[in-house]
Amino acid sequence: MIQNPTSIRLNFTYALSRFYPNLRPMDVEATSLSEILDLITQQHAGFRDYIVDERGALRKHVNIFLDDALVQDRETLSDSLAGVKEIFIMQALSGG
Repeated sequence: MIQNPTSIRLNFTYALSRFYPNLRPMDVEATSLSEILDLITQQHAGFRDYIVDERGALRKHVNIFLDDALVQDRETLSDSLAGVKEIFIMQALSGG
């Protein structure tokens, strides 16, 4: 079944601006997280490689929330975007 693109608001943590200073919230139409990463990377070179590893899995220092739920499939990013209105992409921070 082909899913129609859904209009989704993308939000990013301030910490990502260290590497992508012009990264701002944006509205996109997409059917998958992979498509969303491609759209962001078109405007911010290297973004996909920062978020996912060479296998396409979400890196350990990154969390993605679909509305208020943490993405479940960190390996292939296959979570459904049906009904999702906002996505939050967060770089996890560590330190004391």
